[in-house]
Formats: sequence, structure tokens, C-alpha cells
Amino acid sequence: MKLERREVQMAVALVKERYQSKVGEVVIGATAAEGGTRTSVVKVGGDSTLPFLHFEGKVENRAAIALEVTDVPPAWNDIVKSQYGDVINDPVAWAKKCVEEYNADMIYLKLIGANPEGENRSPEECAKVVKDVLAAVGVPLIVAGCEDPEKDNEVLAAVAEATSGENLLIGIAEQDNYKSITAAAMVHKHNLIARSPLDINICKQLNILISEMGLPLNRIVIDPMIGGLGYGIEYAYSIMERARLGSLANDKMLSMPMICTVGYEANRAKEANAAEEEFPGWGDLNDRAILWEALTAAGLLQVGASILLMRNPAAVKLVQQNIADLMEMNA
Repeated sequence: MKLERREVQMAVALVKERYQSKVGEVVIGATAAEGGTRTSVVKVGGDSTLPFLHFEGKVENRAAIALEVTDVPPAWNDIVKSQYGDVINDPVAWAKKCVEEYNADMIYLKLIGANPEGENRSPEECAKVVKDVLAAVGVPLIVAGCEDPEKDNEVLAAVAEATSGENLLIGIAEQDNYKSITAAAMVHKHNLIARSPLDINICKQLNILISEMGLPLNRIVIDPMIGGLGYGIEYAYSIMERARLGSLANDKMLSMPMICTVGYEANRAKEANAAEEEFPGWGDLNDRAILWEALTAAGLLQVGASILLMRNPAAVKLVQQNIADLMEMNA
């Protein structure tokens, strides 16, 4: 007996969440009409749904990529440095290459030359580097210090004053070192990075302290201190997920967009640096280094990263395509 096969098609109703609120929107950069010199601004945040669930709400702005530039040559691995060539010795030429060749949305300028244990550059010297980079590129800037709290207070105050009107994103403000940097951002009308060590309660508390000083919530970006692929990324993911859900549930002190130090975290992992001869099963180091940074970024995009701070141009190209694909799902 021959059995007849029949196909039955059934409509599937998607279960959709409806959220009380949305992620706050932050604007970085200012055009001439707004008192700055940027040819474009970058808007991040504003989403009313979990990342890329276009059928549940609106993904207001696409995630932005900022390529890292340092004021003095950095101690990075050769895989990354070789892609830049000689411009790595000149922050102005380096920033131009990032924008013109690699299509960076923003420049992440790290003033490591200010470190007292390194070149110990003065606040005035650091401010000049920032102004020179601003003159060379039209995209908005993210400016961070050298990770020495006392020196950073001096440097970022000078930078904020010298670039008043440019609407930079400056940092890093932390629980024990936020007052001077917050004051500089308030007086000179810049945005601020608030960093907390993978702790949702410290994250909220820091945002409360900063907002109580008078800085508006729409000028704060959260740095949750992520881990790289295989090095704590799952814990970072869970903290970021809680922050995103909190913002959608109308928790104003978790409603800020998030920024992630992808390049730094991914490139300090052994897998992004160890030679193939040492670990033959790991494959070609060039491919591995690119993928380690790209996959770290891809995972963080899925949990709500609004700004990715990256280093490897080849990885950036992959992530740019990933973002474009995820945004096209709304078409």
C-alpha cells in the first residue's frame, strides 16, 4: 500500500515582549551649526527592544566602531601594528588612515604618553594632540587618559577646556575618581564614560553619583569592563544583559548606552598572540588574531554594545559587515 504524504502549513504567531521604556540616546560630536567642527555626529542608544529584535521594537541607531589611536607608539602585537605601518608613530596620520581607509565611525584617542612612568607628557601637550587630531578628521572623538587617576584628572580637564564645543566622549570616570572628570565634562559640555568593574550595583551607584553632580543622563555612556572571547566574556555578557533589561524596564540609572573595549581585551588573550609553532592545533596566527577580536565584538553586539573600541582593521571590516547584516533584518 502506498502512503500519501501531505504537507500542512500552519501560521506561527510570534510572542512579542512589550517594554516600558528604552535605552537612552547619546549624541557624540558637534557640527559647525552646533558649535563644533565635526562633519558628522554619531548617535548611539535609543533602542526600545533587546538587540536586533526588530519585530519587537525599534533599533534606533546602529552600533558604532571607534578605532583606537595612541599619542605615542603602543606596545601592541605585530599582527595589529603591521596593518598600520609607519603612521603608528604619528597620531594625526594614524587617525586619518583609520577614517579614510578603514571607515571608522569615530576615533578612540588614548593619551598613554601622559603616564608619569612613561613620557609624562603635560596636560597642555596632550590637549594639543587632541586638537591636532580633531583638525585632521571630521568624525567625533572619544578621548581617554593614561589610567593614572591623578594625572588623568589634570589631563582630561585640559583636554575638555581646549575642545569646548566639540561634544567629545571623555573618560574614564570611576567610583573613586569621578568628580574632577565629571566637572570637566559638565563645564565644557562633553559626554562622559562611567566605568564599573563588572558589577551592576556599582554601575548604578556611579551613574547616580555622576547625575547628582548635575551631568544629564543623556551624556553618560556605561563601560561595564568586558572580557575578551574565552576570558570572562560570558560574565560580561550577563552583566550587560541585566543592564539592558533594566533600561527597558525603566531603570533610569541603567538606561545609558554601553561602550566596550574590544581591542584591548581581545588582544591580550593568549589565543590572539601565541605562535602557531607553539600551538599547532590553533591554526594560523594572523587569521586567529583577526577572528578573536571580531568574535568578541560579535558576541557583545548581541547583548547591546552601542560602541565598540577596536584595534585590528581586518577585524573591523568583518564586524562592519556583521552590523550591516543585523540591521538589514529590519528591512
